[in-house]
Amino acid sequence: MSAVLFDFSGTLFRIESTESWLRAVLDAAGLSLDEAELTRTARALESAGALPGGAAPGVPMPEEVAAVWGVRDESAELHRAAYTGLSRLVPLPDPALHDALYERHMSPAAWQPYPDAAEVLGTLRERGIGVGVVSNIGWDLRPVFRAHGLDPYVDAYVLSYEHGVQKPDPGLFRTACAALGVEPADVLMVGDDRRADGGAAALGCGVHFVDHLPVARRPDGLRPVLDLVG
Repeated sequence: MSAVLFDFSGTLFRIESTESWLRAVLDAAGLSLDEAELTRTARALESAGALPGGAAPGVPMPEEVAAVWGVRDESAELHRAAYTGLSRLVPLPDPALHDALYERHMSPAAWQPYPDAAEVLGTLRERGIGVGVVSNIGWDLRPVFRAHGLDPYVDAYVLSYEHGVQKPDPGLFRTACAALGVEPADVLMVGDDRRADGGAAALGCGVHFVDHLPVARRPDGLRPVLDLVG
């Protein structure tokens, strides 16, 4: 293999817990809920699927959200509309908090790299293997990589909202291969979503899956990549 493509959420990074997400936004707004109410509200937001990178929606979506859900990663506007639409299913002390929650999830502080991410990316760089990040997303994740010190290891970012196409469409993987100057047959795609990330196989890329687990429960899930690329 001459290059490795990585998914972002659930592969290299994990979003904070829904409770941490809500607590941070309330604190920033100078608002508070008692602990029982905070826990209840966080669970309701999680059930609604309101946290990008978190749990999938577990309740019926409003019609206007359902209409954009399947293509939410094709633009920044659709992404925001989808997730703030889900958040608004849950009453909050101030309606402005729904947009504040969306803004919070884009901040580097809301994300934590998996424990072995720097080691694996650094080793790939040492071996001269190109690295790309291919993500279904509605915002610029580059600041997250910079803040956590992983940006120097990434040669190309291919983000769905910047191209108007989302995984599993082979076009996004083709764009990534072209950006790295490699042929698909010489590329390994690493991700946590068998449908979305598995789309790379249609181009002839190798595919390897990791489990989308909390950071503390997946200390070395990326290390097998180093054996796969030789």
